[in-house]
Amino acid sequence: MKESRESIIASKFQLYGPLKALSEQEAEKWFPKQTLIVRPGLIVGPRDESDRFTYWPVRIDRGGEVLAPGAPTDPVQFIDGRDLAEWVIRMVEQRETGIYNATGPDKALGVGAMLEGIKSANNSKANFTWVDADFLEAQKVTPWGDMPVWVPPRGEEGGMGRINIQRALGKGLTFRPLVTTARDTLAWFKSQPAERQKLKAGITPEREAEVLAAWHKAKG
Repeated sequence: MKESRESIIASKFQLYGPLKALSEQEAEKWFPKQTLIVRPGLIVGPRDESDRFTYWPVRIDRGGEVLAPGAPTDPVQFIDGRDLAEWVIRMVEQRETGIYNATGPDKALGVGAMLEGIKSANNSKANFTWVDADFLEAQKVTPWGDMPVWVPPRGEEGGMGRINIQRALGKGLTFRPLVTTARDTLAWFKSQPAERQKLKAGITPEREAEVLAAWHKAKG
């Protein structure tokens, strides 16, 4: 039987954390007190082949009623790959060592502010309909997969949008504006061949319409 996209994503999540931890332990074992370990979280921007952030600029650019997950204040974190690369290069050049959480932005960001920032960056006419996490769960709309970037701030994964990055900020980690990342990501995606312009993450238009219809019906 062919695996669903959701089951494949879940399998990858189950393996990623343990493998990352083992890799860090192995590096420290062979190079004690000489390693630079960077924990970036979600890396976004042009050339991101996962489309996990790209879904939002593309979807919002399409306009119309957009399914927005959870509550606008639910925290999200991510980093533009270009900012991460520039910082890692500086850290290596300076021979820095230690463990650093390297995600962003430098201040708390809610998913609502993220979506509004993307909307303004691309002058979209989209409008957001906020659907709470319990309803999405009942509709089998998955965080991170169907609703990229967002994870409801509860349960075992509730801290994903609240990672402490003070050590990295103290070592000069900086971030370009969200509007820049959003514009560049959308421009990159639109420059791809037609066969590539099929999103690898995010809810499909058909399923989004079904969930929105169910939400409006439930709310009368």
